[in-house]
Amino acid sequence: MMMNLDQYSRQILTEHDAVNMLYCNPEIDISKLTLDNVEKFNRACNLMHIDLQLSTSTTLDCTPEVYHKQNQSKWHMPTEYEQFDIAEWCLQQCTTEAQLQRVGKELLLYQERDMMPLLCFLRYFVETMRVNNIVWGVGRGSSVASYVLYLIGVHKIDSMYFDLDIEEFLR
Repeated sequence: MMMNLDQYSRQILTEHDAVNMLYCNPEIDISKLTLDNVEKFNRACNLMHIDLQLSTSTTLDCTPEVYHKQNQSKWHMPTEYEQFDIAEWCLQQCTTEAQLQRVGKELLLYQERDMMPLLCFLRYFVETMRVNNIVWGVGRGSSVASYVLYLIGVHKIDSMYFDLDIEEFLR
């Protein structure tokens, strides 16, 4: 399936892609999909005697920048993780003064960038993978410079041991 995106980076599907999605998963809610030609899809449904009609995709009344800013604040995770005090948890994982200093510094940097919800989501994500025995990588790129991400379990590289500067990650 070739991916086409609109100005808001929403995926635009052909009617063929949408029908294939329905065949693969009849329970899928395709009403939220953005199709390139809704009329063509609706005609195809009529021809196949499928009782389904989609409306034209919604035009948004904001700029792409505003749309993305709004979506960046939406993290789909259980309430217990949204309300979780990730800073306190990270600090509790520390066993030395050096670790406390490093974690405190990193948490301030994350907070300055409004990234605390991201840390909560990553904790949820890592725990979900662990519970479901899903394997993920040991660490990659600049993220390994974050000791907080190491504590959460996003990667397995101890940035303090290797003397990696958090600034490498947060540039």
